[in-house]
Amino acid sequence: MSRTRSWSLVVTVAVIFGAGVLVGMWLLQAPRPPEPAPVKSYVPLESGEAVVMDVYRRLNPTVVNIVATTGIALDNWMRLWPQQGQGTGLVVDMEGHIVTNSHVVAKALALEVTFPGEKKVSGKLVGQDSASDLAVIKIEPFPGMMVAPLGNSDNLAVGQRVIAIGNPFGFQHTVTAGFISALHRDVNVDQRTMTDMIQTDAAINPGNSGGPLINSRAEVIGINTAIYAPAGGSIGIGLALPINRARKAVQDIVKWGKVIYPWMGIKSSMDLEPKIAAQLGLPRISGVLIFDLIPGGPAEQAGLRGGHTRAILREHRPHLSLKPIILGGDVILAVDNMLTPTSDDFKNAVREKEPGQRVLVTILRNNQEHGVEVMLGEDPIVRR
Repeated sequence: MSRTRSWSLVVTVAVIFGAGVLVGMWLLQAPRPPEPAPVKSYVPLESGEAVVMDVYRRLNPTVVNIVATTGIALDNWMRLWPQQGQGTGLVVDMEGHIVTNSHVVAKALALEVTFPGEKKVSGKLVGQDSASDLAVIKIEPFPGMMVAPLGNSDNLAVGQRVIAIGNPFGFQHTVTAGFISALHRDVNVDQRTMTDMIQTDAAINPGNSGGPLINSRAEVIGINTAIYAPAGGSIGIGLALPINRARKAVQDIVKWGKVIYPWMGIKSSMDLEPKIAAQLGLPRISGVLIFDLIPGGPAEQAGLRGGHTRAILREHRPHLSLKPIILGGDVILAVDNMLTPTSDDFKNAVREKEPGQRVLVTILRNNQEHGVEVMLGEDPIVRR
């Protein structure tokens, strides 16, 4: 290589190196684009949002999806496929008991329970109760399993905010929110009468069955059980079983495999209002007028009396109507000092007791109040 070429190569390298140094210095002095801000969690815009988000965060780990396999069927290509239904469940204790609706698991041959995070475990049916549409299944407890806090459904108010979590149409862990629309609602759904239910406008759809209805303190106040939906979907009328009734049913199912209902043995009766009482020549009182008693039932054995004289009651609401009644029976005023102005109040007062328990029934007989002690039996209609 000639001396001229060597110097040319040295000069070229020097020029390239110098240019690189100049470009580097320029880059260091040039303004840099701002770095992306770190991702932050969503900040609620108002208090209502914050309540729903907090309830979902705290209760969602306790809500499960339940798939019930009810049989095997052949499709059009003669392939075997499992027949399955699904619903929602709620973990209620650290022993692995999960409450759901009876109609979710009624005919199940196998039960699969899915927790948030897609953890799947098998479940076993402990027992069920068609009267309350409740069932309890059992899984093996596992580390990290959480239990839902149960509230008090005796102190609810119309207009109270409520949140529902469930798996409508298979969309797992869906949250909806609304309000309590009505209390003590009696509705005929799917050829059965559901009494003393919580009505809510929080969206409840097929698949929500067995899931929790929750208050703003993240306490479960009801078990979502049914919807009133002539068109087959949610129209804003959902029904939940009050949690106090569900709690007692779960305790019975865990202990006995069924729900044991107390029973007094009154065959038929009528709500007595002051205006109607005056029309019948009675003091202006509110209570339950006994028509008939079950022969040999607890009420008859205790000495309560049914009616003996048939009559016609003229009612003027909204139009004149005639109602056959039986006069002469005792009027139930209270059970253990709990006033019972209506049949529903009487049923609720008895329902809180236990078979074999003695209760003091305050009655009106011959225009005088008396106290009669009755030992409650077990309801033979729902006994299994």
